[in-house]
Amino acid sequence: MTSSEANASVIGKICSLLRAAGAEEPSGASTTALARAAGIARPTTHRLLSTLAEQGFVDRDAGTGRWSLGPEIYLLGSMAALRYDITDQARKVVQALATESGESAFLSARRGSETVCLLRVEGSFPLRSHVLYEGIRLPLGVASAGLAILAHLPDREVDEYLDGVNLVPEWGESHAAVEIRRRIAHTRTTGFAVNPALLVEGSWGLGAAVFDRADKPAWALSLTGVETRFRDDRRRELGKMLLDAAHRLTVQLGERPSPG
Repeated sequence: MTSSEANASVIGKICSLLRAAGAEEPSGASTTALARAAGIARPTTHRLLSTLAEQGFVDRDAGTGRWSLGPEIYLLGSMAALRYDITDQARKVVQALATESGESAFLSARRGSETVCLLRVEGSFPLRSHVLYEGIRLPLGVASAGLAILAHLPDREVDEYLDGVNLVPEWGESHAAVEIRRRIAHTRTTGFAVNPALLVEGSWGLGAAVFDRADKPAWALSLTGVETRFRDDRRRELGKMLLDAAHRLTVQLGERPSPG
Protein backbone atom coordinates (compact mmCIF):
# COMPACT_ATOMS: atom_id res chain seq x y z
CA MET A 1 0.00 0.00 0.00
CA THR A 2 1.36 3.42 -0.96
CA SER A 3 1.51 6.28 1.55
CA SER A 4 -1.38 8.03 -0.22
CA GLU A 5 -3.48 4.86 -0.05
CA ALA A 6 -2.61 4.46 3.64
CA ASN A 7 -3.64 8.06 4.32
CA ALA A 8 -6.92 7.55 2.49
CA SER A 9 -7.57 4.42 4.55
CA VAL A 10 -6.99 6.31 7.81
CA ILE A 11 -9.28 9.14 6.70
CA GLY A 12 -11.98 6.63 5.83
CA LYS A 13 -11.69 5.04 9.28
CA ILE A 14 -11.90 8.43 10.98
CA CYS A 15 -15.04 9.30 9.00
CA SER A 16 -16.60 5.96 9.95
CA LEU A 17 -15.83 6.56 13.63
CA LEU A 18 -17.30 10.07 13.60
CA ARG A 19 -20.47 8.79 11.94
CA ALA A 20 -20.69 5.97 14.47
CA ALA A 21 -20.23 8.41 17.35
CA GLY A 22 -22.88 10.70 15.88
CA ALA A 23 -25.37 7.82 15.73
CA GLU A 24 -24.95 7.35 19.51
CA GLU A 25 -25.63 10.97 20.49
CA PRO A 26 -26.38 12.18 23.09
CA SER A 27 -25.56 9.20 25.33
CA GLY A 28 -22.20 8.36 23.72
CA ALA A 29 -20.67 4.94 23.18
CA SER A 30 -17.77 2.82 24.39
CA THR A 31 -14.61 2.20 22.41
CA THR A 32 -15.69 -1.38 21.79
CA ALA A 33 -19.13 -0.33 20.52
CA LEU A 34 -17.67 2.25 18.15
CA ALA A 35 -15.06 -0.22 16.89
CA ARG A 36 -17.81 -2.71 16.13
CA ALA A 37 -20.04 -0.12 14.43
CA ALA A 38 -17.19 1.22 12.29
CA GLY A 39 -15.71 -2.20 11.50
CA ILE A 40 -12.29 -1.24 12.87
CA ALA A 41 -10.02 -3.15 15.27
CA ARG A 42 -10.39 -1.94 18.84
CA PRO A 43 -6.73 -0.86 19.34
CA THR A 44 -6.86 1.17 16.14
CA THR A 45 -10.19 2.65 17.21
CA HIS A 46 -8.80 3.73 20.57
CA ARG A 47 -5.74 5.30 18.94
CA LEU A 48 -7.79 7.25 16.42
CA LEU A 49 -10.31 8.40 19.02
CA SER A 50 -7.53 9.61 21.29
CA THR A 51 -6.06 11.67 18.46
CA LEU A 52 -9.48 13.07 17.59
CA ALA A 53 -9.99 14.00 21.26
CA GLU A 54 -6.72 15.95 21.28
CA GLN A 55 -8.08 18.01 18.38
CA GLY A 56 -11.50 18.51 19.97
CA PHE A 57 -13.46 16.38 17.50
CA VAL A 58 -14.59 13.91 20.19
CA ASP A 59 -14.91 14.00 23.97
CA ARG A 60 -14.59 11.15 26.45
CA ASP A 61 -16.53 11.03 29.71
CA ALA A 62 -14.02 10.38 32.47
CA GLY A 63 -16.59 8.48 34.53
CA THR A 64 -18.17 6.20 31.95
CA GLY A 65 -15.44 6.08 29.30
CA ARG A 66 -18.03 6.82 26.62
CA TRP A 67 -17.10 8.85 23.57
CA SER A 68 -19.26 11.67 22.18
CA LEU A 69 -18.85 14.23 19.43
CA GLY A 70 -16.71 17.19 20.50
CA PRO A 71 -16.88 20.99 20.22
CA GLU A 72 -14.94 21.19 16.95
CA ILE A 73 -17.67 19.15 15.26
CA TYR A 74 -20.24 21.65 16.52
CA LEU A 75 -18.25 24.63 15.26
CA LEU A 76 -17.66 23.13 11.84
CA GLY A 77 -21.27 22.03 11.63
CA SER A 78 -22.48 25.52 12.47
CA MET A 79 -20.49 26.93 9.57
CA ALA A 80 -21.60 24.19 7.16
CA ALA A 81 -25.23 24.76 8.18
CA LEU A 82 -25.19 28.07 6.34
CA ARG A 83 -24.97 26.10 3.10
CA TYR A 84 -26.64 22.77 3.82
CA ASP A 85 -29.15 23.07 6.66
CA ILE A 86 -32.67 23.69 5.40
CA THR A 87 -34.54 22.71 8.57
CA ASP A 88 -35.57 26.28 9.40
CA GLN A 89 -37.01 26.77 5.92
CA ALA A 90 -38.66 23.34 5.98
CA ARG A 91 -40.09 23.40 9.50
CA LYS A 92 -43.38 25.13 8.62
CA VAL A 93 -43.93 22.81 5.65
CA VAL A 94 -43.30 19.70 7.75
CA GLN A 95 -45.50 21.04 10.57
CA ALA A 96 -48.34 21.76 8.13
CA LEU A 97 -47.97 18.27 6.65
CA ALA A 98 -48.27 16.67 10.10
CA THR A 99 -51.25 18.85 11.00
CA GLU A 100 -53.12 18.21 7.75
CA SER A 101 -52.49 14.46 7.66
CA GLY A 102 -52.53 13.64 11.36
CA GLU A 103 -49.47 11.41 10.78
CA SER A 104 -45.83 11.85 11.78
CA ALA A 105 -44.01 13.97 9.18
CA PHE A 106 -40.28 14.01 8.44
CA LEU A 107 -37.58 15.80 6.52
CA SER A 108 -34.60 13.73 5.38
CA ALA A 109 -31.48 14.76 3.45
CA ARG A 110 -29.39 12.78 1.02
CA ARG A 111 -25.81 12.22 2.12
CA GLY A 112 -24.05 10.20 -0.56
CA SER A 113 -25.64 6.75 -0.64
CA GLU A 114 -27.68 7.36 2.52
CA THR A 115 -30.47 9.51 3.86
CA VAL A 116 -30.30 11.25 7.23
CA CYS A 117 -33.48 12.22 9.08
CA LEU A 118 -33.19 15.91 10.03
CA LEU A 119 -36.61 16.76 11.40
CA ARG A 120 -39.63 14.95 12.88
CA VAL A 121 -43.02 16.47 13.72
CA GLU A 122 -45.67 14.32 15.37
CA GLY A 123 -49.22 14.23 14.02
CA SER A 124 -52.41 14.22 16.07
CA PHE A 125 -53.28 10.53 15.57
CA PRO A 126 -52.40 8.73 18.83
CA LEU A 127 -51.01 5.54 17.27
CA ARG A 128 -47.58 6.26 15.77
CA SER A 129 -44.73 4.54 14.03
CA HIS A 130 -41.30 4.95 15.61
CA VAL A 131 -39.19 3.64 12.74
CA LEU A 132 -37.71 7.06 11.98
CA TYR A 133 -36.10 9.50 14.37
CA GLU A 134 -33.85 12.51 14.00
CA GLY A 135 -30.31 11.44 13.16
CA ILE A 136 -31.07 7.97 11.81
CA ARG A 137 -29.16 7.04 8.64
CA LEU A 138 -30.59 4.61 6.12
CA PRO A 139 -29.30 3.44 2.72
CA LEU A 140 -30.96 4.80 -0.40
CA GLY A 141 -33.83 2.50 -1.32
CA VAL A 142 -34.60 1.70 2.32
CA ALA A 143 -37.67 3.48 3.75
CA SER A 144 -39.83 5.82 1.71
CA ALA A 145 -37.55 8.89 1.83
CA GLY A 146 -34.55 7.00 0.44
CA LEU A 147 -36.71 5.29 -2.18
CA ALA A 148 -38.18 8.63 -3.32
CA ILE A 149 -34.71 10.12 -3.76
CA LEU A 150 -33.33 7.03 -5.51
CA ALA A 151 -36.27 6.91 -7.91
CA HIS A 152 -35.59 10.46 -9.10
CA LEU A 153 -31.92 9.87 -9.88
CA PRO A 154 -30.85 9.20 -13.49
CA ASP A 155 -30.93 5.54 -14.55
CA ARG A 156 -27.13 5.45 -14.74
CA GLU A 157 -26.77 6.49 -11.10
CA VAL A 158 -29.47 4.03 -10.03
CA ASP A 159 -27.68 1.21 -11.86
CA GLU A 160 -24.29 2.12 -10.37
CA TYR A 161 -25.75 2.20 -6.88
CA LEU A 162 -27.71 -1.04 -7.08
CA ASP A 163 -24.84 -2.88 -8.79
CA GLY A 164 -22.50 -1.87 -5.96
CA VAL A 165 -24.62 -2.56 -2.88
CA ASN A 166 -26.26 -5.61 -1.34
CA LEU A 167 -29.02 -4.60 1.08
CA VAL A 168 -30.42 -8.10 1.57
CA PRO A 169 -28.22 -9.28 4.48
CA GLU A 170 -29.31 -6.39 6.71
CA TRP A 171 -32.71 -5.44 5.32
CA GLY A 172 -34.12 -8.68 3.91
CA GLU A 173 -35.18 -10.10 0.56
CA SER A 174 -37.68 -7.29 0.04
CA HIS A 175 -34.62 -5.08 -0.54
CA ALA A 176 -33.07 -7.18 -3.29
CA ALA A 177 -32.18 -5.08 -6.34
CA VAL A 178 -35.03 -6.48 -8.41
CA GLU A 179 -37.56 -5.54 -5.71
CA ILE A 180 -36.14 -2.05 -5.31
CA ARG A 181 -36.29 -1.55 -9.09
CA ARG A 182 -39.95 -2.56 -9.04
CA ARG A 183 -40.68 0.01 -6.33
CA ILE A 184 -38.67 2.63 -8.24
CA ALA A 185 -40.87 2.07 -11.31
CA HIS A 186 -44.01 2.46 -9.19
CA THR A 187 -42.62 5.62 -7.58
CA ARG A 188 -41.87 7.14 -10.97
CA THR A 189 -45.45 6.43 -12.02
CA THR A 190 -47.19 7.91 -8.97
CA GLY A 191 -44.58 10.52 -8.05
CA PHE A 192 -44.33 9.35 -4.43
CA ALA A 193 -42.68 6.32 -2.81
CA VAL A 194 -44.43 3.72 -0.67
CA ASN A 195 -42.88 1.61 2.07
CA PRO A 196 -45.51 -1.10 2.78
CA ALA A 197 -44.30 -2.14 6.23
CA LEU A 198 -40.96 -3.45 4.94
CA LEU A 199 -38.96 -2.35 7.99
CA VAL A 200 -41.40 -2.87 10.86
CA GLU A 201 -44.59 -4.92 10.63
CA GLY A 202 -47.66 -2.71 10.45
CA SER A 203 -45.69 0.51 9.93
CA TRP A 204 -46.19 2.18 6.54
CA GLY A 205 -44.48 5.19 5.01
CA LEU A 206 -44.83 7.49 2.03
CA GLY A 207 -42.09 9.75 0.66
CA ALA A 208 -41.71 12.54 -1.93
CA ALA A 209 -38.48 14.05 -3.22
CA VAL A 210 -37.48 17.68 -2.74
CA PHE A 211 -35.13 19.14 -5.36
CA ASP A 212 -32.22 21.56 -5.19
CA ARG A 213 -31.50 24.39 -7.64
CA ALA A 214 -29.81 21.94 -10.01
CA ASP A 215 -33.04 19.90 -10.09
CA LYS A 216 -31.42 17.03 -8.19
CA PRO A 217 -33.28 15.10 -5.46
CA ALA A 218 -31.39 16.34 -2.39
CA TRP A 219 -34.05 15.89 0.32
CA ALA A 220 -37.34 14.11 0.90
CA LEU A 221 -40.51 14.64 2.90
CA SER A 222 -42.19 11.57 4.33
CA LEU A 223 -45.15 10.44 6.39
CA THR A 224 -45.30 7.33 8.57
CA GLY A 225 -48.13 5.66 10.44
CA VAL A 226 -49.95 2.44 11.18
CA GLU A 227 -51.19 0.29 8.31
CA THR A 228 -54.89 0.98 8.92
CA ARG A 229 -54.24 4.67 8.18
CA PHE A 230 -52.60 3.89 4.82
CA ARG A 231 -55.33 2.07 2.90
CA ASP A 232 -55.56 2.58 -0.88
CA ASP A 233 -57.88 5.60 -0.98
CA ARG A 234 -56.17 7.43 1.84
CA ARG A 235 -52.75 6.54 0.47
CA ARG A 236 -53.57 8.45 -2.70
CA GLU A 237 -54.80 11.38 -0.62
CA LEU A 238 -51.65 11.39 1.51
CA GLY A 239 -49.51 11.06 -1.59
CA LYS A 240 -51.07 14.19 -3.07
CA MET A 241 -50.46 16.04 0.22
CA LEU A 242 -46.82 14.98 0.12
CA LEU A 243 -46.28 15.96 -3.50
CA ASP A 244 -47.88 19.35 -2.93
CA ALA A 245 -45.72 19.94 0.16
CA ALA A 246 -42.56 18.77 -1.62
CA HIS A 247 -43.29 21.12 -4.51
CA ARG A 248 -43.84 24.07 -2.15
CA LEU A 249 -40.58 23.37 -0.35
CA THR A 250 -38.67 22.94 -3.63
CA VAL A 251 -39.92 26.33 -4.84
CA GLN A 252 -39.20 27.91 -1.47
CA LEU A 253 -35.61 26.60 -1.42
CA GLY A 254 -35.05 27.80 -4.97
CA GLU A 255 -35.89 31.33 -3.89
CA ARG A 256 -33.56 31.50 -0.89
CA PRO A 257 -30.38 33.61 -1.22
CA SER A 258 -27.18 31.78 -2.10
CA PRO A 259 -24.76 31.52 0.88
CA GLY A 260 -21.71 33.71 0.70
